[in-house]
Amino acid sequence: MTSRRIGPASLTRLLGAWRGERTGPAYRQLADGLRLLILDGRLPLDVVLPGERELATALEVSRTTVTAALGRLRDDGFLDRRQGAGARTRLPAGPGERGVTPIVAGAVGEGLLDMASAAPPAVEVMHQAYAAALSALPAHLPQHGYAPLGLPVLREAIAARYAARGLPTSPDQIMVTNGALHALALMLRLTCGPGDRVVIDHPSYPHAIDAIQRASCRPAPVGLPGEGWDVDGVAAALRQSGPRLAYFIADFQNPTGRWMSLEARAAIVDAALRARTTVIFDETLLDLWLDAPVEPYGFAEPDEGLVRLGSTGKSFWGGLRLGWIRADVQTIQALSLRRSSLDLGTPVLEQLAAVHLMANETPVLDARRRLLREQRDHLLGLVRQALPDWRVASPPGGLSLWAELPAPVSTAMAATSERFGVRLAAGPRFGVDGAFERFIRLPFTLPNETLTDVVGRLAQAYARLQPGQITRAQMGAVV
Repeated sequence: MTSRRIGPASLTRLLGAWRGERTGPAYRQLADGLRLLILDGRLPLDVVLPGERELATALEVSRTTVTAALGRLRDDGFLDRRQGAGARTRLPAGPGERGVTPIVAGAVGEGLLDMASAAPPAVEVMHQAYAAALSALPAHLPQHGYAPLGLPVLREAIAARYAARGLPTSPDQIMVTNGALHALALMLRLTCGPGDRVVIDHPSYPHAIDAIQRASCRPAPVGLPGEGWDVDGVAAALRQSGPRLAYFIADFQNPTGRWMSLEARAAIVDAALRARTTVIFDETLLDLWLDAPVEPYGFAEPDEGLVRLGSTGKSFWGGLRLGWIRADVQTIQALSLRRSSLDLGTPVLEQLAAVHLMANETPVLDARRRLLREQRDHLLGLVRQALPDWRVASPPGGLSLWAELPAPVSTAMAATSERFGVRLAAGPRFGVDGAFERFIRLPFTLPNETLTDVVGRLAQAYARLQPGQITRAQMGAVV
């Protein structure tokens, strides 16, 4: 099979401001930038890089610099050079090799703190939920265990959640999935074909963008303005690009944390119906309001053309790997037929655990919101003190701050931060075609004491990146 190639212009765009204002050898800065592109998925695996001469010309550096950078990456296991085939991207064979740190929640690698993952730990009652699920499991063991739509008891619980917020829903309108991303993949499989466009808000969830592209579809991004959503821009994109699907994270949007007004939702759904486009509202973060409870569903639902995705991942625990789709009955039936060629359902034990969690969710979610609120406010205060030229607003919900930097150095900042023990997700990971080099997502899912450590390290990294902008005294104040 022939490996995909990336051109020098495309790679240059992905690298962005890879040098910034950092000190240190150019070859090492280039190697760091390329390594970060591979680790966060912007530069896929098994892609052949441009030749050294071509890349040097595009980057306006010497060929010696490129040769040294690629050599460093080969030594670290991130490139594989075959005779006559060029340098091909790869990952090192094992976690013990130099420069490799697997991304997991909490700490990644030895002494490396994970600020690339916006995922809280399990709620305290998770063990209790699994114990209850084990107690309920024997009643299901005489059956075959396959339920492509999900267990009836869980579908009823999910439908009741929608009804409690003012949206009458029958269990027949619910399909249980293996997470919200699985739900999106199923919707893409049902509604789209190769080359179809999918309108998205921009920035957006990186894995949603990946799912769209892996379905051979083309994201049609509509940028978010200073506040809210560009409803007119969405309507224009729906008219002009002829998309089959439109995907929005309307509730405490990832990564910005903003919330879409009911008026904006109604206007977008109306424009989509006129364009014959199916709208998906991803409600994964719906439960995580931090300032005020979310409003009940406030506009008339169309009979078809509007799909809602949900998940237990952020509310209770990502390890459940459980989500759902709410749609009209015909769409759910069509999804069930398409799903059978991919998988045959969601594990029974996790579904039973989710039933227990939903039946007792009020105190559990109250505690989760209270802790996240404290961590959000703590992180805001730290960033405003230690990194005063970063612009950060307080999101009304969600799991992260979306920090605006004074210069397009997000990729360089992420690479530099690893040397100070912090893993970051650079802004372009949340965009299409290298956008958002002036932004970095900062999750507030770690404990306050860890966030204090993180911001101290980030301040040191940023001082190295931007000499003179942050004084040593300011860095010391937050360590």
